[in-house]
Formats: sequence, C-alpha cells, structure tokens
Amino acid sequence: MRDEPLDFDAAIFDLDGTLLDSMDVWEEIDLRFLERRGLTAPANYVAEICARSFEEAALYTIQLFHLSESVPAIVREWNEMALYEYAHHVKLQPYAEEYLSRLEERGVRLAIATGLPERLYKPCLVHCGVWDRFKVICSTDQAGRGKAFPDVFALACQKLGCAPWRCLVLDDTLPAVRSAKQLGTLVCGVYDKYSAHHRAQIQRIADFYVRDFRAAPLPAKKG
Repeated sequence: MRDEPLDFDAAIFDLDGTLLDSMDVWEEIDLRFLERRGLTAPANYVAEICARSFEEAALYTIQLFHLSESVPAIVREWNEMALYEYAHHVKLQPYAEEYLSRLEERGVRLAIATGLPERLYKPCLVHCGVWDRFKVICSTDQAGRGKAFPDVFALACQKLGCAPWRCLVLDDTLPAVRSAKQLGTLVCGVYDKYSAHHRAQIQRIADFYVRDFRAAPLPAKKG
C-alpha cells in the first residue's frame, strides 16, 4: 500500500458494497431465492457471486446447487426481486456524496464500473441524486465478462479517454482489486463485511485501503 499522495484524473467506482449500501439487500434476495427452492446458502455464497456478472453468478448458482433452471430465468427473477429495492430503498454509503464532491472540486472525472444492469443502477442513482455526476457508466454486461477480468475497467478507461495509470478504481472485492491492478490502474480497496475475509489480500494488492470514504485518496490540488 502507498502512503504518499498520488495524482489521478478519473475515479472509477464499483456500486454494490462500494458506492451503494446494497449488499444486505442482495443477501436478502439471495436467501429468498434459495428458500423458494428449499435450499440453504453456504456461508461464502454472497461473497462468491458479488464480483461476477449477473450471468456468471446465475451459472455459478446453477452449478453449485445443480439447478435445472436457465441462466436467463434466474437473472430475470433476481432483477424482479431487486428492482423495487434499488429504486426506493438502496442508499449511498456514508460519506460517499461528500467524497464525490471533493473529487469534482479537484477536477476528477467520475465513472462507474458495475455488475448491475442499467434497469437497477439507473433508478437507484437517480433517487440517490447522483446520476448526473458520472461521465461514464460501464457494466460487466457491456464488457462481456465479470470483474475477475479487467475488461470492464479497461472499457471505462477507454470511454473516459484516460490512461489506466491515471485512473483510480475503488472496489470492495478481491477479484476486482486484482484485475484492476493487472490493468495498471491505481486501486483503493473499500471495506465491506462480505469481503472482510479477503481484507489482508486486498490490502497487499491495493494502493490504498479505507473503511469509509472519509479516508479515501484525493489527488493533489491543481495550480
């Protein structure tokens, strides 16, 4: 991890568990989904699927529980269960809005790289009042692979017109932190209880690690 301040031109945020306080919502959805089928979630189930795209998470679930259902059917059910919660109840993490403002004051462009589909993230960001603050929003659906691969971060950098080493990625999961570093971005690991078992590994890989956005890195002031 780095102690010295660094300069960067863009910040790329994960949503679930990083910018959005939404992981408890997904735990509830996952538990209800499995309970409908008479199944019990393993202790690490939520952590295992949170860095995957919806399609990858559905396939993992099918293989784990030997389900006969299709990937599109499971994704559709998850979307239907989550839509109301994201549009009305999910909120920003503590101090997130203040951090976005501080970044904007220093001329940092804001972007999102998420595993969520637009039908979930757009109404959520609108009701949280931050939709218009992001110049670029990329999903793993657009990139074609989940965050275990750097594709979605590379796509965000491309759309920002910014070299990876001039971008800061903020994410809570080990696969995402690892792949963003492989791409060459700066990385800030963000604490989330569902990824707490990977905290030591995240801290070894990331340039920064924070428990909340009060301690998140800022670039040097220009001029």
